[in-house]
Amino acid sequence: MLMLKYIINILLFLVVVDGFSQQKTTSEVKKDTIIYKTGYGFRLGIDISKPIKGIFDTPYKGLELVGDYRITKNWYVAAELGNEEQTSAEDYTNSTSKGQYIRVGTNYNVYENWLDMNNEVYLGLRYGFSTFEQTLNSYTPNVNNTYFPANTITTPVTTAGLTAQWTEFSLGMKAEIVKNLFISMHVSYKIMLSVKDPKNFKTLFVPGFNRVFANNTGFGFNYTVSYLIPFIQK
Repeated sequence: MLMLKYIINILLFLVVVDGFSQQKTTSEVKKDTIIYKTGYGFRLGIDISKPIKGIFDTPYKGLELVGDYRITKNWYVAAELGNEEQTSAEDYTNSTSKGQYIRVGTNYNVYENWLDMNNEVYLGLRYGFSTFEQTLNSYTPNVNNTYFPANTITTPVTTAGLTAQWTEFSLGMKAEIVKNLFISMHVSYKIMLSVKDPKNFKTLFVPGFNRVFANNTGFGFNYTVSYLIPFIQK
C-alpha cells in the first residue's frame, strides 16, 4: 500500500507540472502573437508632375486627379481624371490639342510589407477614354520649288468632338511617408485602340495618352501625392 501511495503521488505531481507548463506555453503564445492591421479606404491625390511640366514647357497645361480603393490585400481599383492642352510644333505644322480624359482599371501590389508597413510595388492595367478638340494653328504645304516657295497658312482650323480609346500597362511604387500620406510614381506603356482624326490631318497628341507615335503607341509618367481616408482596419 505504501508503494502504491508513493506512485500515485508521483503521478499527481507530474500532472500538475505538465498542466502548469502548458498554461505557460499558451500564455507565451498569446503574448508573442501580434496582429498588425492596415487601413482599407479611399485614397485621393494629385499628379504634381503636370503643373511642374507646365512651368518649364510653356506650350503645355495639365491637371490630373488620381484615386484608388483597396478591395483585398493586394488588389486595388484605380482611376485618373484630368485635362490637358499641348501645342505640337513639327516641320510643316503647328497644332494644339486640348480636352478631358479618364482612365479606369486595377493595380496589383506585388510587394510583401513588413509588420505595419503600407507600401506598394504594383502592376497596373487601365482603359482610357478622351474627348478633345484639335486646332491646326498653321501649316506650310510640303512642296519643293525654288522659284515658287510655299507660303505658310496661318488661319487656324479647329475640329471639335474628337475621341480616342486606349489601353495601358503600368509599373509603379507607392511609399507611406507619414501616417496615411503617400508619394508615388509610375511609368506606363500605352496602345491606342481607336482615335478620330481631323480631316486631312493626323492627331499628334491625345489628352491622357500623350504623344501618339507612328505605330499608335505612347508612354506616360506621373508623380503623385495622395492621402488615404481609411474606412476600416484589416
